[in-house]
Amino acid sequence: MKFFETSKFHTLKKSTYISLRWIGIIGQLISIYIVYFFLKFEFDFFLSNIVIFIGILSNLFLIFVYNKTQLSDKSALIFFIIDIFQLGFLIYLTGGITNPFIVFLLIPSVFASSNLGIRTNLLLVITTILTIIFLTFYSEELPSPLNNHFHVDPYYYYSIPISLIIALIFLNYFAIVFGNESRKRKEALSKMEEVMAQEHEMLSLGGQAAAAAHSLGTPLSTIKIISQELKDQLQNRKDLNSDIELLISQVERCTQILKKLSLDPNEEDDFIDEDINLRGYISQIVRSFQETSNKNFVLNFDQDSNPKKFSKSIEIIYGLRNFIGNANKFSKEKIFITLKSNNDFSEIVIEDDGEGYPSEILSKIGEPYLRPFDKKKRNQTGLGLGIFIGKTLLEKNFASINCQNSKTRTGAEVNIKWKSQDLSKI
Repeated sequence: MKFFETSKFHTLKKSTYISLRWIGIIGQLISIYIVYFFLKFEFDFFLSNIVIFIGILSNLFLIFVYNKTQLSDKSALIFFIIDIFQLGFLIYLTGGITNPFIVFLLIPSVFASSNLGIRTNLLLVITTILTIIFLTFYSEELPSPLNNHFHVDPYYYYSIPISLIIALIFLNYFAIVFGNESRKRKEALSKMEEVMAQEHEMLSLGGQAAAAAHSLGTPLSTIKIISQELKDQLQNRKDLNSDIELLISQVERCTQILKKLSLDPNEEDDFIDEDINLRGYISQIVRSFQETSNKNFVLNFDQDSNPKKFSKSIEIIYGLRNFIGNANKFSKEKIFITLKSNNDFSEIVIEDDGEGYPSEILSKIGEPYLRPFDKKKRNQTGLGLGIFIGKTLLEKNFASINCQNSKTRTGAEVNIKWKSQDLSKI
């Protein structure tokens, strides 16, 4: 693996970064000018302006020379280090660790930790810590006349850099954790959008296939009639009979294929153009799995199951298929699907006789890219993307999802529940 790894999930928007830098530069200018001209403090005003001017030049470089819209990890690292050194040198000229503005030295690495890669963050944290340590032992005095009155106990003095370093590590840790979670969710949502786009594309192709079948029906009928007439007229020509019969059989085959396409343009979805109730959804989804699976599906439908039909939803189809597919994949022999419904709610319970969810990830079920700690279990489980996609799609359609290990069986259990009034909104 390369030390610097560019990724669409580890980039920094240049325009946002430039705006933040301008805010910082303007704040630095205002601070030193107020301190020098209004408060009449004495410090190296000229050199401080040069340091700030370096920050302005680096920002102008980003605007007019660096022509990419995103900063990669490597580019961002260089500019963040410039920020740390520029601010560090400015603080060096104005009191070092005793300058109250020393806290701003934490901002570059904390900001980067939620946007850039872990190795870039680590380098920035180390750079910031080394800068704080340097400023603890080496710096100019506070601007006069503050330096005449500022005397503190060494315990207090050295507690300042220690507290800054602890705060830096603490803030970076949480920013990295939340940043990683955000990136994982972003990546998983991108995959979900890709899957749904494919589903809609299949529907579109199915519609086109149905239209083609309808359009080709008439010419095929004409060919079939002419072929039959040729067979009657040339029945004495034994050398042509076999060819004509082959032509008729192939026309018949084409007719059957087009008829099948007309009735079922998308073989993966048996209810493309009809409204259907939950019982119908489950029955037809299970039927599609039974064609390729040797597992036993045990269906238990409540006698009072809500017969009300609602508009066909690709999200519900794909969400239910994900959960039923998971049960089929991880079960040993049986999958149990129960539908309970009344005037108030409709609930689907999907259970299997497998090993259930690993205990260490049970509390995080529904998050993407989950891996159990046990290496053997890692090879037997997925990344949690199927559950994440199914849960997201169903929740988008007013369902509440609860994933747990079954209390009555050995495997996993998924409860999918709708309020009846919400089903009518679909």
